[in-house]
Amino acid sequence: MSAASARPVALVTGSSRGIGLAVAEALAREGFAIAVNGPADDAELAAAVARIAAHGVPVAAAPFDVAAAAGHAAALDAVEQALGPLTTLVNNAGVGVLKRGDMLDVSEESWDRCLAVNAKAMFFLSQAFARRLLARSRAPLFHSIVNVTSSNAVAVAEQRAEYCASKAAAAMVSKTLAVRLGRENIAVYDVQPGLIATEMTAPVIAAYRERAAQGLTLFPRVGEPDEVGTLVASLATGRLPYTTGLSIPADAGMLVPRF
Repeated sequence: MSAASARPVALVTGSSRGIGLAVAEALAREGFAIAVNGPADDAELAAAVARIAAHGVPVAAAPFDVAAAAGHAAALDAVEQALGPLTTLVNNAGVGVLKRGDMLDVSEESWDRCLAVNAKAMFFLSQAFARRLLARSRAPLFHSIVNVTSSNAVAVAEQRAEYCASKAAAAMVSKTLAVRLGRENIAVYDVQPGLIATEMTAPVIAAYRERAAQGLTLFPRVGEPDEVGTLVASLATGRLPYTTGLSIPADAGMLVPRF
């Protein structure tokens, strides 16, 4: 087997910035070839590709809208043509609410947007990925799906009801995938970040830092994207053998029950 064919290949959705970019970098440091995804073939995606290339691994831009399920097969075909057979899918792409506020005022547009990107896209891209894995020999490389959801999969943020619902759905997608794909020796994980400093959280990060310092999180600080990236890389490299179907908080103990 050649070095190229033995190299794991990962598609990381929403990896032109934030947690997704940190995940892509963490996997690149582990020797993965990386498909960097964003919704458009723009300067941000090009910069992310260059950043991954600096790690000395094969990299390809994969611009496509994850919410357009009809395009998933073609997108995966393009990635595999550029980098070789995929071993790893990291479903990280996500959106927030259009407007924080009373759930009684949530618009159908915001609800549909959250569910379409945060849950539906994850389900159907994972389906397309799994189908192609099952159609070919996969040994000896480790194969996995890692879904990046949120602590809001289990904890309510009252002003972001539709986001919470979408992340709860995404967490269940992870479990159903784990049940179906376990017999195929494909591991599935759900990583649930808590208070992480990203572009998405920038408008409220000051409040998050204050709440963390006051004890909301057991470590009195917010997390960084690279900390989530390190966790995802540990899963995608098979460093937690004989595990699948796990929901793993990356939240500094924020949701530990306390009195």
